[in-house]
Amino acid sequence: MDPFEVHILGCGSALPTTKHFPSSQIVDLHDKLYMIDCGEGAQLQFRKSKLKFQKIDHIFISHLHGDHCFGLPGLISTLGLLGRTSDLYIHAPFDAEILFMPLLEYFCHALPYKIHFSNVNSEESEVIFEDKTLKVTSIPLNHRVPTAGFLFEEKPRSPHIIREMIDFYRVPLSQIQAIKDGAPFITGNGETIPHTVFTRPADPPRKYAYCSDTAYKKQIVPIIAGVNTLYHEATFCTADLARARETFHSSAAQAASIARAAKVGRLVIGHFSARYPNEQILLNEAMKIFPETQLAYERMIIKI
Repeated sequence: MDPFEVHILGCGSALPTTKHFPSSQIVDLHDKLYMIDCGEGAQLQFRKSKLKFQKIDHIFISHLHGDHCFGLPGLISTLGLLGRTSDLYIHAPFDAEILFMPLLEYFCHALPYKIHFSNVNSEESEVIFEDKTLKVTSIPLNHRVPTAGFLFEEKPRSPHIIREMIDFYRVPLSQIQAIKDGAPFITGNGETIPHTVFTRPADPPRKYAYCSDTAYKKQIVPIIAGVNTLYHEATFCTADLARARETFHSSAAQAASIARAAKVGRLVIGHFSARYPNEQILLNEAMKIFPETQLAYERMIIKI
């Protein structure tokens, strides 16, 4: 099975600390890299993770708060310095192009590649990117500015071929793809053999959901239902719920409640407030509701 991994580059919140970098992640699927958010220091963390800059073609920005996008101009500049020539696609809220293009024209006016901004609708769930192996859907969230999370879904794959049966019936190589697609095989004496004799089901498609800054929003549950792994912000503990409501963030207990309602395989919490020197208090709170919870940390690799 091809790797489907998420690299945590940063999982802190807005106030800088010596422990955490601001929000940024890399999704690695089928040897392609997709960046989610780009806070300050993302490039440094990218280097430490030994990932390759040239494999990034798509960047997904959840919202236009600095801890999620201040690293973007620097990254774009670095890609130019490295001699990138292929186009770069940035999926972000509507104002992103208006905000960033003057900066890029001033600091990166001679880029050797083109940048394309694609607007993400934070009010409705929509497919915002799709190719042969992956579909990315927006997840409308509830924050102080237009904000969307992202659902990464692996496309269903063809069933696996049972080599012994292919050899037994002497199936020509030219017919194997048709059998994978559901066609029967007709032997030389006219016997029809159903495709199920030659195949076994492929592994279920894997799914990863990233829920950035948001107040508790149960409406996202149907969108993320059954994902293998959910990353959900857990900025505060329940004792600070008043502050969470004021700033449109979630508590660890609320993140766990979402995970439980959506029946996800695993919950990873992040975007920790700097007020907690030890995030164990957040983990303990979440695990009481959803035991399959982990704390995010820098350079963590989540295997989906």
